[in-house]
Amino acid sequence: MELTFAAATDVGRQRDHNEDNFLVDKKLRLFLVADGMGGHAAGEVASAIAIHQIRDALRAKRELIEGYREDGPPGHAGEILRALEQAVQQACAAVYAQAQAEPDKRGMGTTATALLIAGGDRLRGFIAHVGDTRVYLSRQGQSHALTEDHSLLNELVRRGKLNKSEIDSSPYKQYKNSVTRAVGIYASVQVDTFDFDVLPGDQFLLCSDGLHAYLEDEALPALLDDGEVADVPARLIELANAGGGHDNITGVVVRVGAPPGEHAATDVVRQKLEILRALKLFRYLSYKELVRVTSVATLLEVPAAQIVFTEGQAGDTMYAVTTGRIRLSQDGVRVADLGRGQHFGEMSLVERSVRSLTATAVEPTTLVAIQRADFFDIIKREPALAVKLLWSFVQVLGSRLRKTNHDLSEALAGDKLAADTAEHLFQD
Repeated sequence: MELTFAAATDVGRQRDHNEDNFLVDKKLRLFLVADGMGGHAAGEVASAIAIHQIRDALRAKRELIEGYREDGPPGHAGEILRALEQAVQQACAAVYAQAQAEPDKRGMGTTATALLIAGGDRLRGFIAHVGDTRVYLSRQGQSHALTEDHSLLNELVRRGKLNKSEIDSSPYKQYKNSVTRAVGIYASVQVDTFDFDVLPGDQFLLCSDGLHAYLEDEALPALLDDGEVADVPARLIELANAGGGHDNITGVVVRVGAPPGEHAATDVVRQKLEILRALKLFRYLSYKELVRVTSVATLLEVPAAQIVFTEGQAGDTMYAVTTGRIRLSQDGVRVADLGRGQHFGEMSLVERSVRSLTATAVEPTTLVAIQRADFFDIIKREPALAVKLLWSFVQVLGSRLRKTNHDLSEALAGDKLAADTAEHLFQD
């Protein structure tokens, strides 16, 4: 798939110098934005060091990145994520060392947000992120922030202490530019990373807070899709300056082409997204979190009469039905038939246990499968997502317990009725 891109930066209306930096490496398909801080031009130095250090570290891993393919060895995507994280850590150490060596630059730091796109016919996106610069995804007419701001205000919002709509009238407004993580303040930093499927037609925006402060999610898809890609960043800068231009403004726009023959691959990803979005287990997830889960889900084609698993078998995978029908049975007796949007085997995601039922395809069936190891990796990396998933598990299990109690009560009532009838007949 072909990528087209463009980038621009501007000092804005209220600053006298530009501490933002961006970098585009066409060969690596690497896109970077960094927003420096520190004053006396130290912020500009920090952001420049960071983007070049990250680029150089990833160039050293070019063979790993260029060798990536969707059907490649297991763990390959994880290796690229680790390479991205290490690149940001190297940048952090370099900025910190420079600050220690030059007293007038002590305390300088920078945000850093990287998007790396790898693969051939099927593309995958890899993100590394520190600070409050952002990556947006525009897909099918909707925009989604793929990064979480590491800022004081966002932390207050996350903890329920502040509503987003109240920020401008809040006493916390003065902390609008305060970040809770930055590259170079210390010798190392916690880096958010994740990978996801890239679809034909996807558009990305990497930007500093001097731009995203003026963006509305509903309007962003149209802004990114309007005209030639080379003209988009300049229009976004005009928008931010018209709104006040309170800070430096930087935007990098990336468009993913849609070559012939990509519909099948696109449909696979969309099927996974649609089916997982419909499941009660994932109903509380944001689009970004859903994309994260979808990235570890696989589609399985199961012929009619094929057994998915048998009772007594060890299980480590949850399944959801995309098309077709699955029959659950115990000791040869039908328990339930499941259709599109229904899931089974979910307990294997949270505990090591054996299957209590046998699952068989009644007709040709497509399943979405998620393995326990991948599920654990996600919830270890993203605590907020973990809380949502575990809360959903509690609700689903509670619902099933209520149904079981209801069925048991009906069974006991039926047994009592049968016993009373038999006694009555005996007395007659």
